[in-house]
Amino acid sequence: MLAYILCTALAVLPLLIYFRNPYFLKDLTYTFISIYVGIRMSRIKKKFYSILDRFLDKVAEHPHKKFIVYEESSYTYSQADRESNKVARALLTHAHLKQGDTVALFLGNEPWFVWMWLALSKLGCTASFLNVNIRSKSLLHCFSCCEAKVLIAGADLQGAIEEVLPTLKQQGILVFILREHCHVDGIESLSDKIQMESDEPLSRQLRASINIKSPAVYIYTSGTTGLPKAAVINHERVWMPAFALTFAGVRSDDIVYIYLPLYHTAGFLMGLCGAIEKGTTVVLRSKFSASNFWNDCRKYNVTVIQYIGEVMRYLCNTPKRDNDKDHKVRLAVGNGIREDTWVEFLERFGNICIRECYGATEGNVGFINYGGKIGAMGREHFLYKVRCRLGDITMFDTEKEEPVRDSRGFCIEVPRGETGLLVAKIGKRTPFSGYAKDKQQTDKKKLRDVIEKGDMYFNSGDLLKIDDEGFLFFQDRIGDTFRWKGENVATTEVADHLLAVDFVEEANVYGVKVPGHEGRIGMAALKLKENMDFDGKALYQHVKNYLPSYARPRFVRIQNALVVTSTFKQMKVKLAEEGFNPALIKDPLFYLEDNKGYIPMTQELFNCIAEGRLRL
Repeated sequence: MLAYILCTALAVLPLLIYFRNPYFLKDLTYTFISIYVGIRMSRIKKKFYSILDRFLDKVAEHPHKKFIVYEESSYTYSQADRESNKVARALLTHAHLKQGDTVALFLGNEPWFVWMWLALSKLGCTASFLNVNIRSKSLLHCFSCCEAKVLIAGADLQGAIEEVLPTLKQQGILVFILREHCHVDGIESLSDKIQMESDEPLSRQLRASINIKSPAVYIYTSGTTGLPKAAVINHERVWMPAFALTFAGVRSDDIVYIYLPLYHTAGFLMGLCGAIEKGTTVVLRSKFSASNFWNDCRKYNVTVIQYIGEVMRYLCNTPKRDNDKDHKVRLAVGNGIREDTWVEFLERFGNICIRECYGATEGNVGFINYGGKIGAMGREHFLYKVRCRLGDITMFDTEKEEPVRDSRGFCIEVPRGETGLLVAKIGKRTPFSGYAKDKQQTDKKKLRDVIEKGDMYFNSGDLLKIDDEGFLFFQDRIGDTFRWKGENVATTEVADHLLAVDFVEEANVYGVKVPGHEGRIGMAALKLKENMDFDGKALYQHVKNYLPSYARPRFVRIQNALVVTSTFKQMKVKLAEEGFNPALIKDPLFYLEDNKGYIPMTQELFNCIAEGRLRL
């Protein structure tokens, strides 16, 4: 009888656990993966093992497996190793590099980028990845941040280099271009020199003094709020984004599609380094193309895709085709997908597992929505709390743009369901390296006396909330959320409502200053769907039904294309600075007139608002 009761209890127990926590098995799986990764990291730290070492092990393990597929060419792990050996030898001979030196790479997505980075790693040098879209003063600013003495540029970027060449020559910078010939004084050709070199392996002694804390690469922030900052990524820091693909469920037999810029975190650390960690094949594309995306996936039998920012919406906005579900993609990994796009993407393109992640280039905290709840970007797990006190999502004053503190001067943790600022404790297991040559910006990201006297936390700059099931939801960036009529307005929430309007394809919401008024009032830049017109009455009826009065955009700006960064993040700062003056803005502008709808914005209306004759 007792045995019967025990057997019944054991049979019923999984059901009871499931009903109490339907994510139990996924939590358990995540726990096992976390323990595995934790053990790996302990070994990596104990006996220094870099992502380059992992690559070389994969070369030995499967030398003839395809590593990089680019357009009509493909390169095996062994070929990539030999190509990078030639590059390293050429740089040793002609750039006179030694371990510890920094070299700036000004290259787009092409195999040369991979060979250059591998070569520099073999020499014990640090690579500084420059955004190929920056020019002039911004280019010089980014170059100077990392104190590089050598600059290597792609052949298609010679014009950008020539713009700043006088300054580079004045500073004694050695400049190489990936061409076989170059007749410009101050720029040396490099491709011809590489071809002359041997592809034999290089001595490990060339990087013997490099350790886990040595800088591996400098990756620049996207520059949504000003000039880019060079985040210091040491060899330890490289590993955690690389392991993201392991947490997401990527296998060694997968084929990963990378079109995101390799000079940014998602494309390089999570994409390329993650692929090396798993030993997978990478299909590399020079840049994102919505019209060619699925054709590429079919052509190369892609099984894993990356996404970021607005990319998934761009894919959903392409014309529907009969073969939309005809592909082998099983997994999508990234961050920034909106809830409505998530649903639409799955309905249209099939049963693809979406693993939404969270992390910042310079940050010391990251997580993944392994539970699969639509709209969430992560899930609270007890290991997070043990590792970095993830639960510290603190109250935040959006007007003062600082955390709310109690009478003792400590931050106040928000209850579940409420929005707060994500902070992560800075410690031995969760270090924060900051920005190269920018102590002021580094210190701005540190919060002191958060939980107790003397502690130090990383200020993520992101406003999140945790629901009753422990899932985390992104709400807004600090500076994006604005305050109007004494209320906080989350731009992402307002944008989600605007995107539900049938003629709106893209929406970017931000706050603008109004003379004589406290705070900022809402404004939206909209891109309309093809062959559809703006309907001011319909939009007004929609925002009236779904948004409180203080959150309704008072001004609307119609644009042919919304401006985004190279990682597809919407730009708000410049739009906010431009405001709503029709004399300065050539795009169609509309004003929300109470109880009537959106009407054309005129200079007379603007003058009335600016002079205080019309109160908002």
